[in-house]
This record gives sequence, structure tokens and C-alpha cells, in this order.
Amino acid sequence: MILVVGGAGYIGSHLVEELVKTNEVVVLDNLSTGHQRAIDTRAVFVKGDLGNEADLEAVFGSYPIKAVMHFAANSLVGESVVDPLKYYENNVASTLTLLKVMMKYDVKNFIFSSTAATYGIPDVDIISEDSPTVPINPYGQSKLMVENILADFAHAYDLRYVVLRYFNAAGASASGRIGEMHDPETHLIPIILQHLLGQREQISVFGDDYETPDGTCIRDYIHVTDLANAHIAALESLLNGQNKAATYNLGNGLGYSVKEVIDMCEKVTGRKANVVMADRRAGDPARLVASADKVHEALGWKAERDLEKIIASAWAWHQSIE
Repeated sequence: MILVVGGAGYIGSHLVEELVKTNEVVVLDNLSTGHQRAIDTRAVFVKGDLGNEADLEAVFGSYPIKAVMHFAANSLVGESVVDPLKYYENNVASTLTLLKVMMKYDVKNFIFSSTAATYGIPDVDIISEDSPTVPINPYGQSKLMVENILADFAHAYDLRYVVLRYFNAAGASASGRIGEMHDPETHLIPIILQHLLGQREQISVFGDDYETPDGTCIRDYIHVTDLANAHIAALESLLNGQNKAATYNLGNGLGYSVKEVIDMCEKVTGRKANVVMADRRAGDPARLVASADKVHEALGWKAERDLEKIIASAWAWHQSIE
């Protein structure tokens, strides 16, 4: 049985929907940001907290867990700056509690949902796994701390793990059952689609004078189901002995500018956006794009859905919940 911690959240619930097709799954989530209705009914759901050792003991003592997939992190960059305690407590200390219980029950396979925020502001166009990790906020720092902890645990306790770093998850499940629903919403694609549904007055573009082809920032967008499949491929690589300790970027290797994303949203929806130019935001790099060559070579994975498919799936989801 596979334990998915944070399986009621956006990425976690999409992973669970794919994972239950071939595995028995138990989800642990405190529902602080996730939604119980997002969890596939084929999975066992346990309401509990990652940092509560008794909650973890109840799960590991009741189910034959053979691997853990960890999505239960706070992930708002701005919030991490004003409330770093929250991020170090949940993202780092609570993960240590999870690892402690895993070691007690001799569960040695771990998939960690990490982030490109570990790279900070890179000085390269395409970020590889060998790029320097110099996070510029507590969120990125907390994720990098866990990555370092995993390496130490692998050396000391024979933990086997895969770290997956990615940028902008987007889109919705082909089933139409689950999609992206954050409160507050901070991601570009759902913000644009909410505007095109009449839920927001305008879209603000933060800077159009960057050194990019159209002057707006370029980011790496990847469909959430592609992400889910990458996690499953990583899990299989641990369970079949292919991997013992690995770190992979998950991206499309191309990147799309803010203007390109807006244009594609207009194309998919057939609606025109009211776009307002705003000042640059501090700390926004011109370009953040990941190389996914390493994971493709090692696991045979690559992103299959392009920007139009990402937005089309998200649009169908947003219309269904309007």
C-alpha cells in the first residue's frame, strides 16, 4: 500500500487519481488547504496531521505501507517571508516526524515533492539539476533543507528516495472531477480563466520590459497529470530497485511567456482579456525553465501535454464549477 501525505491537495489529488489505477492507496491529510471531495473514492482517507506522531502511528500501524509520497507542504512564497516559522515547522519539522515514524516501521521508499524555488534566481536559461541551489525565501529554503535531510537519511538509514523539483503545475484531470482550486489563488492560468469567467475585473502583468522575446516573464508550465505520472514513474524506480537516491527536474524545457499564456487562454476560451500593465515584482527572474533531460533518460518520462491542452483542461474544469 502507498501512503500519500497531502493527497487532498491540488497535485496530491491528481496523483492519487492516477495511482489508484494500479495500487492500493491511503491518503493522510489534515484538510487545511486540501478538499476531501478531491480524493478518489478508491483510496482510503485518514484525516490527520503530518506533524502529529500519533496520527502517523495510527496509519503505519494499521496499513502495510511500502512507500510514502509527500505533498503536504505550505507553498506560498510571500507567506513564507512574513511567517517563516509556519514553513519551517510544517515543511521541515513535520517531515522529520514523518521520516522518524517511517524508520520505526522500516518503510524505506520516499518520493518528495520539491520545487524549483530551491534554485533561487538562476543565471542560466535552462536549469539543470546541477545548477546551484541558492533559495531566496523560506519556502525554497525549507524544501532544500528536506532534500539535504533525505541525503543524510539515505547515508545513515538506507532510505531510498527520489526528489522531484518542478515549477508551475497547471491544468485539470481529464475526468473533469478535480482541478486547481486555491484560496487565495496566486497562479497565473486560473487567475486568467477566473477573469474570463467574469470573476475578476482584470489581469495584471507585472512588467513587460524583461529581456525576453515579448518583454514578459517566461515560466515553465506542466500539466498536473503529467506531473502525477512522473511521480508514479519515480515510485516504480524505487520499488524495482532502479533508484536509491535521485533528484530530477520536471518541466517542458521550453517555457511560455505571460503574454503567450494570456493569448492561449483567449484562443481556448474565445474571450478577450482586459490586461493591465503593472510594475515589476521584486525578485521575479526573467526566465525560469527546467531541463527535463535527466528524468527522460533515467525514467523515460517527458511532459506530453502542451500549453493549449493544459489550458483547455483547466477551462473545462473552471466552467464546471462556475
